[in-house]
Amino acid sequence: MPFSSSCSKVSMVLVVSLFVTSLMAMTASAGNFFQDFDVTFGDERAKILNGGQLLTLNLDKASGSGFKSKNEYLFGRIDMQIKLVSGNSAGTVTAYYLSSEGPTHDEIDFEFLGNLSGDPYTLHTNVFSQGKGNREQQFHLWFDPTKAFHTYSIVWNSQRIIFLVDNIPIRVFQNLETIGVPFPKSQPMRIYSSLWNADDWATRGGLVKTDWTQAPFTASYRNFQASTTSTNSLTEQSAWQTQGLDAAGRNRLRWVQQKFMVYNYCSDIKRFPQGLPAECRRSRL
Repeated sequence: MPFSSSCSKVSMVLVVSLFVTSLMAMTASAGNFFQDFDVTFGDERAKILNGGQLLTLNLDKASGSGFKSKNEYLFGRIDMQIKLVSGNSAGTVTAYYLSSEGPTHDEIDFEFLGNLSGDPYTLHTNVFSQGKGNREQQFHLWFDPTKAFHTYSIVWNSQRIIFLVDNIPIRVFQNLETIGVPFPKSQPMRIYSSLWNADDWATRGGLVKTDWTQAPFTASYRNFQASTTSTNSLTEQSAWQTQGLDAAGRNRLRWVQQKFMVYNYCSDIKRFPQGLPAECRRSRL
């Protein structure tokens, strides 16, 4: 056999081997809802399907449903693909967040406020530290979140919290402890999600009520990933442990906030007559 032919075959074997190894690693790192989560309420309204690869939450007039992670996390990157309630989802809220427990808890929130058919969802975000929140930013999305799965991510390190949608940053909350702003850094948090009725406030301030003739309402979840110091190699750790925004990321953030932000507590002067919160006066990326 000629040497070049032999080398070519060896190279092909190596490439195939690396591909298979990579595929196995990707599969191994993917979450399994049976292994990673517990149903918290709703009984049979929360269903784990496809061997643990899919989870659905349902809401009817009697009850909503929810789940939480078995593990707690202190810093990391959390990714979840979610497909939201379709059609007339007014009055419903799909919550997906990190939270610790107790009166001085920390929390990092995504909440999806339902809509009348044809109107956009409102994505509500908030950050709690030592029991204090009131840091709401709200957005409309640039796509229909009910037609397909989209990835909603939280990067949480000691410098900042980054909210991402399909890997596009929509919000950054910086660690500004140096000017007296509390930052979540010492309380491990679990992942929670729930689908529930909030028609007293969720849609147009509670003016639009839930249409129970459309029930049950369903939200679907897949492809959970948690990258933390306990789950990743040193190389992978460094990606989220120091993650910030480069020039392209800052441009994407500006695009989202200029085009799709519908509420920013840092612009709500009437709400803070004594002056805006310190982090609003020290805004930086």
